[in-house]
Amino acid sequence: MRNIKNDTQYNLFLNFFRSESSSGVILLICSAVAILLVNSGFAPIYNEVLHKHITIGYKEISITMPISHWVNDGLMAVFFFVVGMEIKKEVLVGELKSIRTTILPIVAAIFGMIVPAGIYALCNYNQLTINGFGIPMATDIAFALGVISLVGKKAPKGIIVFLTALAIVDDLGAIIVIAIFYSTEISWMYLLISLVIFILLLIVNKLKVKSVFVFLILGMVLWFTMLKSGIHATFAGVLLGMTIPGSKDQEKFKKSMLNKLESIVAPWSSYFIMPIFALANAAVVINYSSLSTIMVTPVSIGIILGLVIGKQLGIFLISVLLIKFKIAQLPSEVNIKHLYGASVLGGIGFTMSIFVSSLSFTDEEVLATAKMSIMVASILSAIFGLIVFKLIKIKEDKTTQIKTN
Repeated sequence: MRNIKNDTQYNLFLNFFRSESSSGVILLICSAVAILLVNSGFAPIYNEVLHKHITIGYKEISITMPISHWVNDGLMAVFFFVVGMEIKKEVLVGELKSIRTTILPIVAAIFGMIVPAGIYALCNYNQLTINGFGIPMATDIAFALGVISLVGKKAPKGIIVFLTALAIVDDLGAIIVIAIFYSTEISWMYLLISLVIFILLLIVNKLKVKSVFVFLILGMVLWFTMLKSGIHATFAGVLLGMTIPGSKDQEKFKKSMLNKLESIVAPWSSYFIMPIFALANAAVVINYSSLSTIMVTPVSIGIILGLVIGKQLGIFLISVLLIKFKIAQLPSEVNIKHLYGASVLGGIGFTMSIFVSSLSFTDEEVLATAKMSIMVASILSAIFGLIVFKLIKIKEDKTTQIKTN
């Protein structure tokens, strides 16, 4: 019988789970600090720092942006670089390496994006704010895993793996949506250069070049050309992450550049970049007198219903159908209650949702409404998800399985 503690795939996943779940706590603290700052006497200093312009480069090849844009376009590219590497790792040696075993989280993630987007679009039909449909589509993996870690043994490994795989596919879907729908006017010359750089990265990968610096230098050039092309610069991070050399052999994978680089960069992403992102983007000016009015706008209703209701409906209902028709099966020791609890936690949007909202709206009032709605929806999903898991009795875990007959 296989010793799971010695299983490479399990250990890789366990390290990832610990990193993401603990970083969720730091994200929450930084978000609270940002809200306190912007609602205190430090607000002018806070806003001045975020809007201060910084230039990097020289003459024609220089870039000048405010600090807030450097965070969202620059540091977030590193976050997406890690996401790209994590997706590739899951495809090579993780939970996405077999379509048969991963069809459940993959299809659940797809419907978990379509339904919330549809709900938001209905709530904002014929409104200028309809372009915010991408906001309730994503699940924040750090917060979701942070919450599920609080329930202990009531969340078996199988449901944690399901939620992780779902969130990773979810991130990939959000990245595609950002690239297609949230890019500015396209510069075809820079886009062509970006394509050439990406092809060079693939060639370097194929030639089994062992120098990390070759990949990183090409990646920085790709980020620059992608930024100039009008496609959101963070997309360069994903493309770079997917070209880092790995291996389908688990023993070889441990020694691969992908595994080594991901283990170095991921903690920086979780414990440095994401907290800075939260500090720069989570700030919402709370006007208690107009709070009740803000919460009934098409934007707030679309986001809250999309995340709290749409996410769980899309994920849970399609999962039940797939299992009922024997297209997919539940992970080991996972039952219908676990599945529903994970579906509810899928409504924790936060990081990616706030990121998409900053791309969707230029009006500060609408953006503030969107951020407030994301926080409300994420908190509701977290509390409801915790309640669902807390109500699960451990002795029932192996008896409440979905009947497939």
